[in-house]
Amino acid sequence: QDSPLKAVQMLWVNLIMDTLASLALATEPPTEALLLRRPYGRDHPLVSGTMLRNILGHALYQLLVIFTLLFAGQSQGRRGKGPVGGGNP
Repeated sequence: QDSPLKAVQMLWVNLIMDTLASLALATEPPTEALLLRRPYGRDHPLVSGTMLRNILGHALYQLLVIFTLLFAGQSQGRRGKGPVGGGNP
């Protein structure tokens, strides 16, 4: 099977996504307090509790929306159209 995206298209997608991510990181100027803060130690977690809660909450929200569209949208799309496959009712 052919890939849905060719190599050049994947490079363009990567370029656009990386550009948007770098803009998101570069738009907020560093504050003096951030520059003077001591680095976190090796034993500190990379993802804080608040970050983990936000990530899990967002993942559950996306799953809810996807499954709602998948199952409720599928039943809504078949109403009144007869059997699947276009046979005679």
